[in-house]
Amino acid sequence: MVKKFSSQEAKIPKGRISRFTKLGSMASRIAGNMISEGISELSKGNRPKVKDLLLTPGNIMRVAEQLAQMRGAAMKIGQLISMDAGDVLPPELSEILSRLRSEAKSMPQSELLELLNAQWGEKWQQQFIQFPMQPIAAASIGQVHKVISTELQRLAIKIQYPGIKQSIDSDVDNVASLIKLSGMLPKDIDIKPLLKEAKAQLHDEADYLLEGKRLEQYAEIVVDDPAFSIPTYVAKYSNEVILAMTYMDGQPIESLINAEQGLRDQVVSDLLRLLFKELFDYQLVQTDPNFANYQYDAESHKIVLLDFGATREFPLNIAQGYLNLMRGGFKSDLDAVADAADKLGLLKQSLPPSVKNIIYTMCYQACEPLYTHGPFNFGDTDLIERLRVEGMRLGFDKEYAHTPPIDAIFLHRKLAGLFLLATKLKANVDVRSLFVAYIDKVIVSQP
Repeated sequence: MVKKFSSQEAKIPKGRISRFTKLGSMASRIAGNMISEGISELSKGNRPKVKDLLLTPGNIMRVAEQLAQMRGAAMKIGQLISMDAGDVLPPELSEILSRLRSEAKSMPQSELLELLNAQWGEKWQQQFIQFPMQPIAAASIGQVHKVISTELQRLAIKIQYPGIKQSIDSDVDNVASLIKLSGMLPKDIDIKPLLKEAKAQLHDEADYLLEGKRLEQYAEIVVDDPAFSIPTYVAKYSNEVILAMTYMDGQPIESLINAEQGLRDQVVSDLLRLLFKELFDYQLVQTDPNFANYQYDAESHKIVLLDFGATREFPLNIAQGYLNLMRGGFKSDLDAVADAADKLGLLKQSLPPSVKNIIYTMCYQACEPLYTHGPFNFGDTDLIERLRVEGMRLGFDKEYAHTPPIDAIFLHRKLAGLFLLATKLKANVDVRSLFVAYIDKVIVSQP
């Protein structure tokens, strides 16, 4: 009897043509829906906007379902879109897209067994007392199983989907092709450097031996910090496509939304303090903004840090540049912020002075938590909306189009993720006091 796949299981399409066909057919169906819906609205005497036709529940559901089935780089891009969309999308659509961050399709059990037999040998089950075939989590590149070894050690085993590593380059190229065809980007923007970096980053994330190394490196950052706990890498069971680590207890970080104000404030304060430590002390930053990378252990009162595939080493000049920019914000010095933004390459030097000033002002406004004296109320701020309005003033004019350094893009994503989490938890944090320790710091390389 052939096993039917559950709604939580799906075979992964392999090869660029088959994966592009999946994306192409999805785009075609969405376009057809837009035309049909548009005709319906026109017949009612309405003049619908393209955005309203595109962002229908049916279309968003199709995007989420298709990307969840494909996994890999295609789904990763969908996850990033859902994170970046934030409060811009209607709540019901944000809820549908958010599934990409936590409810990917797992691989069929037959594929899982075949993979484990190939990696660990056919007698691999003798090493475990318990190894459920159903994963506790499935993401864009792999799925995680909670197991118990014969040494009675609880482990989290992350297993990479078959063919994902080989599909990275084609996925990025396919998505780039669809973006170009859509006309979403100004013609003068050169996205080739970004595509190259995106592929490199995703290849790093698909190298589980590298992630194991990053996990051990990152452990040094929090080893003496009582606010955090981190899994221990278990090399015995790990290789390029399987990552083993100790299992960590915890609840989703966003579940603290109903916790006491003091706890919410402390958690966000610790995470912001950790960011400063990552960037300015170690130049090693976990750049993935997904909330699922943080949990809270109520028993130990610690924040549990997970998933180090997107951990990135930052050049000294980039770390020092952002320290200078934030230092300028701390001192309410717009000129210092502008100078740092210029040196970081955050804008084109050929821009008209009036446009430069808009961008400088946006960089300065982004530092508002640093120049605010006393606790900054993340739950009652319109900072993101003000930045959005300023950004809309620039529009998509090709004269202003600029691709910032890739390190800046990754760091901004991390900053945005932390800001969204702080906003969700409605935290009140004295960010200024957290930054005081770095006012006179000069960044030097680690020994």
